[in-house]
Amino acid sequence: MSSADSAGARDTRSLIERVFREEAGRLTASLVRLLGDFDLAEEMVSEAVVEALRRWPSSGPPSRPGAWLLTCARNKALDRIRREARFQDRLPQLAARIEALPETAEREPDDRLRLIFTCCHPALDPDAQVALTLRAVVGLTTAEIARAFMVPEATLAKRVTRAKRKIATAGIPYRAPEPEERAGRLPQVMRVVYLVFNEGCFTTGGDRGDLGVRRELVDDAEWLAGLLAGSLPHEPEPLALLALIRLHAARWPARLDTEGRLIPLADQDRSRWDTRRIRSATALIERAAELGRPGPYQIEAAIAAVHCEAPSWKDTDWPQLLCLYDMLLAVDPSPVVRLNRAIVVSHTDGPAIALTQVEALGGQLGRYHLFHATRAALLRDLGRDAEATEADRQALRLTANPAERSLLTARLTQET
Repeated sequence: MSSADSAGARDTRSLIERVFREEAGRLTASLVRLLGDFDLAEEMVSEAVVEALRRWPSSGPPSRPGAWLLTCARNKALDRIRREARFQDRLPQLAARIEALPETAEREPDDRLRLIFTCCHPALDPDAQVALTLRAVVGLTTAEIARAFMVPEATLAKRVTRAKRKIATAGIPYRAPEPEERAGRLPQVMRVVYLVFNEGCFTTGGDRGDLGVRRELVDDAEWLAGLLAGSLPHEPEPLALLALIRLHAARWPARLDTEGRLIPLADQDRSRWDTRRIRSATALIERAAELGRPGPYQIEAAIAAVHCEAPSWKDTDWPQLLCLYDMLLAVDPSPVVRLNRAIVVSHTDGPAIALTQVEALGGQLGRYHLFHATRAALLRDLGRDAEATEADRQALRLTANPAERSLLTARLTQET
C-alpha cells in the first residue's frame, strides 16, 4: 500500500469513528424502539460500522455517512429478524416498521430521550445506569467505559448485561416518563450526565497521554445535557446543568500547563477562557431563572458564573459566593458542599476560621483527596508549612488523576 493509500485509509477510519460517535446513540435509540431489544439494536449498529470499514476504504465514504449507517443497520436488522424464529410472530409488524424508517440522518431527539430515561430507570443499579447510558446512548465501547471508571472490562460487561436483562425481565418501558413521573426521575438522569462530565474532567485512568483529561467525555456530557434541555425546555434544571457544564468547559483552554499539570483557578490566564461559551451559559441560567423553580444545578451554575465573570481572582465577589453556597447547603447539605463553602469562607473571614470548618469534616472526608489539598492550602496560609506538606502528601496518596498528581508532586518538590 502506498503512503497516499495508507493516509486515505487512516482518514476513512477516522471519519467512521467520528460518525459512529455522533450517530451511535441515535441509531441505537431508533432500533431499540422498533425491536424492543438492546442487544440486537447495538449488534446491528456495530455490524453497520463493520460494513463501513469494509466498503468505504475502497469505494470512498458516502455523501451522508450517518444516513448510510442508518440504512445499513436497518437492512441488517430486517435480515436478522427474518432468519430468527424468535421473531416470527412479530415479523410482519417489525418488518413494516423497520422498512418505514427514514433514510435521512436527521436527529431524533425523542428516541434518544426515551433511551436515556430507560437507561436511568430507578429499578437499575446507579452504576449500571451510568454504564448503560454510556454504552447505548453515547456509543462508548465496554472497554472504554471500564477504563474510564477503573473496573475490569469483564466486570463492566456483566454490569451492562445485567442491566439489559433487568430491563427485559422487569418489563421496563422504553419511553420517556409521563410529566407526573418525570419530576422523580429527572434528578437521577441529570446525575448520570454530571457523573459523565466529572469523569471527563478528572478521569481516574492513569495511562492517558492527555494527563487526566478525557475531553470526549466532557463533550458527551454537554451533548446529553443539551439533549435534555432541548427536549424539556420548560424544565429549569436541565438548562442549568447545561450551563454549568459549559461554564467549566469554557475554562479548559487555561486549565492545564504545557506539561499537563493543573493550573489552579487563581493562576489561570483568563484571557484564554471561551467568552462565547460563558455568554451562552449565562443566557441559559437566565432562562432557567425565568421559570421560577430554583434548584441545585441553578445554584451551582450561578457559582460557576460568578467565577467566570470576575476579571481576576482578587476581584472575585466572595460575599456573593458565600450567599450562593448558603443557598446550596439548604438543598444539598453534603460534606463536599461544606468543604467548598469553607474555601469561600477563607476569603471572607480568613484561613483560621475556614480551617476550623474544614477539619470538622475530617471524619466524613478523610478519604477524599481534595479535603487534604484544601487543608494543606489553609495550613500554608497560616504559616504551618510542615503540616501543609504532610496534608499534600496525603492528598497525593488518595488521587489517581494524573494531572492532579503532577500538580501535587510539583508542589511537594518546591516545599522540600
